[in-house]
Parts: sequence; structure tokens; C-alpha cells
Amino acid sequence: MKREALPARLARYAGLILLIVGGTFPLVWIALTSLKSGPELQQFPVQYLPTHPAWSNYARVFTEQPFATFFVNSLIVSGVSTVLCVVVASLAAYALARLKLRRRNVYTTLVVVFSMFPVISLVVPLFRILRGANLLNTYPALILPYTALSLPVAILVLIAFFGSIPRDLEAAAMIDGCSRLGALRRVVVPLSAPGIVTAALLVFVNSWNEFLLALSFNTSRTMRTVSVGVTLYQGEFAFPWPLISAAIVIAVVPLVLLIVLFQKRFVTGLTAGGVKA
Repeated sequence: MKREALPARLARYAGLILLIVGGTFPLVWIALTSLKSGPELQQFPVQYLPTHPAWSNYARVFTEQPFATFFVNSLIVSGVSTVLCVVVASLAAYALARLKLRRRNVYTTLVVVFSMFPVISLVVPLFRILRGANLLNTYPALILPYTALSLPVAILVLIAFFGSIPRDLEAAAMIDGCSRLGALRRVVVPLSAPGIVTAALLVFVNSWNEFLLALSFNTSRTMRTVSVGVTLYQGEFAFPWPLISAAIVIAVVPLVLLIVLFQKRFVTGLTAGGVKA
């Protein structure tokens, strides 16, 4: 193998360092801000490291707002949306990738088009539908839209994986007595684990971070999610940045843990999906 020239290696490392610093700096800055007191935050010149870490900011996050309730609401909404979306997307992607469908390219194109719809254009019609069905201020008011809006991306990710699995394996399972759905569950799904994990993580992260629909459909205080709950610490004339930063840090923890736990499968899923489509 031809060895890479020194200037090229240095440029590559410099690029990686810039990428890592640029990607982590906002989160590090927010974490440091969450440990500062109000006067310390307003010091000039800027005090980058907190001299006396104010850990009490994290306790105040839970005492000044029902943040634990917001957290549980986000877990329920994002978790159920992810499960529903992955199940439906798996069936749809399998049909588009493996079955002999007429106008399959048209269906795939429609999936791509639906994935480009701006969420803001759907707020009013979805609000009227949910209000008519008496679903406002309930978990389904967010679970159903999140599932529907995340389906196109999940389907596109899974189509690439399902299409890459040799048909002979599936045929062998069906000869051994599996039904079409049985072959999907016993052969296709296990071999597509990186793609399914990737799709699930994308759906969960999108659902966890979503703000506009959560703000519009669940206005009850007890049904707020984390993304909306973080904004409730802001007063009419006051911006308690340390408190808001502490709430943001707590809200980011589940996403960081998921990425760390499934990092290998997630990266494999993204790279494989990109070359197998």
C-alpha cells in the first residue's frame, strides 16, 4: 500500500481536530455555563472555567419546573414513535426492496418527496385533525405525527439494507417452511441490524429534539416535552442562562448515551446505507 505523504497526513489530522473541536465546543461551553453563578457569568473579561461550580443549578432544574415530567414525556413519545416507525418502515422498505411491485420507482420517488415536506406547512392541518379527534394534549398527538414524519427517512435507510441481502438466503428460509413474514423476521431483519439501529436512532433523535409540533399540540404543562420545557425557565425580563444550560445538558444526556452505546452499528449503518443504495 502506498504510504500517504506527510503534508497530506498533517492536513488530514488538522481537519479532524478542527472538526472535533468545532463539533464539541458548543456542548462544552453549555456544560461550563451550567456550573456558573449569575455574577460569575457576567464577569468581564470572560471567566471560561467556573471558580466555584454551582451544582445547585442542576437541582433547581427539577424544583423550578416539573422537568422530570417533561423528561418522562419525551421518553414515552420518542420511544413509542421509534418502535412504531421502525416496524412500519421495515414492512414498507421490504416491499419496495424485495417484492415485484408495479410502479415501484414511483412509490420510492414519493417517499423521497414526502421526506422533503417542511414541518411548518403541516402544523395547521395536523392541529385541526388532532383537535377533531380529541387528541390534543395527549401522547398520540405527538406520537402519530412523529411516526409519520420520520417514516420516509427510515424507509430510505432500510431499503438499502434489505436490497443488499442475497435473495437465496430468504428463498432457503421459505423452502424450510418460513412464510414471507417469517423469512423477513428470521433472516432479513437480523442481517439488517446496523440499518435498523441507524433508522431507530435517527427517528429517536428527531422525535426527542422536535419543538414546533410539541409546542403547538401539547399545551398542557403536564404534557410538555423536554425540548419545550427548556424554554419555560426564561422569564419575561430575565434569562437565567446557567439554569437553562443545566436543563439543556440534562436533555442531551440520553442522546449522547445512545450514540456512545450504538456508535459502531450507527456508523456502519450510515456508511453501508450510503454505498448500497
